[in-house]
Amino acid sequence: MEVLISGYRLLPHVFATFSVIYLIGYFVVFRNWSPKYRLDASSCFISLFHGTPAVFLAVAAILNQPVRGFASPNTDFQNLVLDFSIGYFTVDLLHYLIFIPGDYLFIAHHLATLFVFVTCRYLVAHGAFSILVLLVLAEVTSACQNVWTLARLRKAELSVAAKIHKNLAPPFYVLYTIMRGFIGPVFFYKMSTFYLSGKASNVIPIWVSVSWVIVVGGAILVSIMWISNLWLELFREENGEKKDR
Repeated sequence: MEVLISGYRLLPHVFATFSVIYLIGYFVVFRNWSPKYRLDASSCFISLFHGTPAVFLAVAAILNQPVRGFASPNTDFQNLVLDFSIGYFTVDLLHYLIFIPGDYLFIAHHLATLFVFVTCRYLVAHGAFSILVLLVLAEVTSACQNVWTLARLRKAELSVAAKIHKNLAPPFYVLYTIMRGFIGPVFFYKMSTFYLSGKASNVIPIWVSVSWVIVVGGAILVSIMWISNLWLELFREENGEKKDR
């Protein structure tokens, strides 16, 4: 039981911190933005404070794990990283539930992500290695994605935003494709093969590991579909520009 609740007091502080950052974004940083953009911009703002720090924390936690494996027990450091991400996703989930309740895809994504993090952290206390590797692959593109999203929101109004959006799109798409379209699926195959074999069932109940496989597999599939649509949109725009010349 001590392993399960170790460091549990950190979570309320993380939740409070991201809540304050969200409010600073909405009422200070983006106070002059149009109301229709301020909510999305504030969501991106807290994501900037989560994504890249989460990558560095997760990598450090993985490297400091004495025994790395899909069924290895979580270390206190890994639990800290999980709490950090749980706090962020909870705040962002509330953002969608309160202000954008019709965005079912993002709400489902956040609920599924929280299920994986919470069960890994508080229910089974094993498997953080696999979850944190996936976190790194998912969040390594976060900074680019958030800047790209902020620029996308204002590109019709500001020429500098349009320029940033246009120039950032190709490298962002490439990095996202590599992480989510190639490395992610390879790691997912290894992870799912291990969990579905039942090798972790003595420390991670099979229903939990199967749930992780379903959630992660679904997230990767949706990510591939999303980036594929963006590539198609980019190619259409470039072809349209060539025809106009």
